[in-house]
Amino acid sequence: MSHTRTTLRRAGAVTALAAAGVLAAAGAASAHVTVHPDSYAKGATDGVLTFRVPNEEDTASTTKVQVFLPTDHPVLGVLVSPPRDGWTAKVTNTKLKTPVKTDDGTITDAVSEITWTGGEIGPGQYEDFNVAFGQLPGSGDQLVFKTLQTYSDGKTVRWIEEPQSGGDEPENPAPVLKLTAKAAGDDGGTGGDGSGASAPASKAAGSSASASSDSSDSTARGLAIAGLVVGVLGLAAAAFALLRGRSGKAS
Repeated sequence: MSHTRTTLRRAGAVTALAAAGVLAAAGAASAHVTVHPDSYAKGATDGVLTFRVPNEEDTASTTKVQVFLPTDHPVLGVLVSPPRDGWTAKVTNTKLKTPVKTDDGTITDAVSEITWTGGEIGPGQYEDFNVAFGQLPGSGDQLVFKTLQTYSDGKTVRWIEEPQSGGDEPENPAPVLKLTAKAAGDDGGTGGDGSGASAPASKAAGSSASASSDSSDSTARGLAIAGLVVGVLGLAAAAFALLRGRSGKAS
């Protein structure tokens, strides 16, 4: 009986550790800072980008968020939301190395950094920070928004790693906005529904966001199933050991 109890305890410990590892992996897969929608048409105008910042710490709150906007392919006409929930935004402008010509004239400077402070994101919570834009770049395949997330205990998480083509997702990925080709007849202007983004861009963005969400859900379900399989195998091994022990005693 002593041998049987030891075997069962070991099997139970292995099962618990495997399940804990699966849950930790599922949590890590969705804890990074992201931008929504995750795609817009090149040259899109009058849209909104939402930076979603989750708190991944158990004992500290997020107290500062810094988002850095690219200046080699600048986002023009940036506006931030009024202060809310204690958060206030500081906007930093930078002189562009290469001015951008638009229908309204030549743009010589653009926003390079937005810093939110004064609020708090508690453990198990998230905050959405909205940024309106006048026009996105008409060239390039993506925009990388490197982000720093500072906690009340002084820890700073640097979401600055760029994704590599065909490679695994980096440990601290930066929010990335994909720039898609314009649809035929799309001038990048405001859609007729008054949503602020061109109709084709909004539709594509919605589809991309939905696909991204479905992919995350599928990953989480897959990890949960894997954990259950490991648990069943652990119990099966314990049962086999028990039967084998009884068989040995009988002989």
